[in-house]
Amino acid sequence: MGAQIRVYRQKIASTTSTRKIFKAMELIATSRIGKARTRVAAAQPYANAITRAVSAVSSQSEIDHPLTTEHGEVRRAAVLVMTSDRGLAGSYSASALKKAEGLFEALRSEGKEIQAYLVGRKGQSYFDFRQRDYERVWTGNTDAPEFETAREVGEALLETFLKDHEDGGVDEIHIVYTKFRSMVVQEPAVLRLLPLEVVDEQVPQDGELLPLYEYEPEPEQVLDALLPRYIESRIFAAMLQASASELAARQRAMKSAGDNATELIKKYTRLRNTARQAEITQELSEIVAGADALNAS
Repeated sequence: MGAQIRVYRQKIASTTSTRKIFKAMELIATSRIGKARTRVAAAQPYANAITRAVSAVSSQSEIDHPLTTEHGEVRRAAVLVMTSDRGLAGSYSASALKKAEGLFEALRSEGKEIQAYLVGRKGQSYFDFRQRDYERVWTGNTDAPEFETAREVGEALLETFLKDHEDGGVDEIHIVYTKFRSMVVQEPAVLRLLPLEVVDEQVPQDGELLPLYEYEPEPEQVLDALLPRYIESRIFAAMLQASASELAARQRAMKSAGDNATELIKKYTRLRNTARQAEITQELSEIVAGADALNAS
């Protein structure tokens, strides 16, 4: 019995220590989620403004620009998959990878080759474990993305999009990321980045007319200047959404883990007390049996 009690004491001590780690990580995620949500809200006006500008140029000008023109035959597609650098975030990365796998299957069913680009170590580990190829990976700051990273990703994707197919170029680009809805709901989503699909969730879509512009220089030159910035802003907005989603998922996962640790401590405490009570009962029984034996002799 004494050995069993020691085992339960060790389990209680180790679980208590683990619970402290869970609680600390929950507090860290809680303190950072507010800043992440603020960054998402702050980046939205710029994304909306540049989206409206690109919408105006592309919809009011009859031009044949490589970034806005659908390819007659799509043979290869690039997919940017955003996951986390660290674990302990519940099913955050797994859900994004599951969404990416669904997109891969859909693209392959259409006869398209896939070039994968990854953001986050979890995505890199997923591909490495399955010995699957990917073009490039960016890691190190998924929970606090920087615009320079988004710019680097955008330049890499734009470069491969403008290449000829024979040189390894792609005909379209997709982004798989996790959209932040609330502290409870984060949804994996797919966005086709190129050829251009103008998406502005904050602008009413019920027939609102865009302003008419006269362009100086020509619309082609305007698009040449605007579209790289548009791509960077869309990628950065997706990274910010993914960052807020990751922190919210981690906060929720750590709270759940802490609650489970508390229940486990209660369970081990009950088992320890039961073992202690059984040990005391056994000792009393031995004392009484010894006294009865002495009296009988």
